[in-house]
Amino acid sequence: MSQFFQIHPDNPQLRLIKQAAHIIGSGGIVALPTDSCYALVCQLDDKGAVSRLRRIRAVDEKHHLTLLCRDLSEIAQYAKVDNRQYRMLKAATPGPYTVILEATREVPRRLSHPARKTIGLRVPENSITHALLEELGQPLLGATLILPDEEVPLTDPESIRNKLEKLVDLVIDGGACSLVPTTVVDMTGDVPELIRQGRGDAAIFGL
Repeated sequence: MSQFFQIHPDNPQLRLIKQAAHIIGSGGIVALPTDSCYALVCQLDDKGAVSRLRRIRAVDEKHHLTLLCRDLSEIAQYAKVDNRQYRMLKAATPGPYTVILEATREVPRRLSHPARKTIGLRVPENSITHALLEELGQPLLGATLILPDEEVPLTDPESIRNKLEKLVDLVIDGGACSLVPTTVVDMTGDVPELIRQGRGDAAIFGL
């Protein structure tokens, strides 16, 4: 049965953030709020946790999981970013955007797209998520919390608890989130390509 933490959305309690980080470091799956929807997250380099996360979402290796990063410099560690891309990302982060970039060797091969060697990344503008990323000192791997038999994300922490209490290790109640997922932009080509219009304004990428 999963644990359930109520964490203040603006001033996260450090004690609970440390406990959440320990759960993730021990191979746990956590449901947490972001600046768009709730997400399922796990430790980046934990193969077993990544497999569990994919099973919960019912997605295969062709589905991009997203690296949740602390800042733009951390994005540049895991993805190849040129000057043009950097300027756009600087304007868009933190915020409700997911960008697809060419992965660096820092990304485990099993996490990048098997054919294209690309990775999805984002810098969430959410105090709880940011505090957890700071405590861990590395990105989280995540996916929007949409269950296989549903079309919209889960946004209510009590509902998440009821539906996933036997599948995840922790649900963080940081209040209700948006129903609108991130805007997804593919930046691997000569010009950005809009993959999904979401909460973020795509005009920041010239789209």
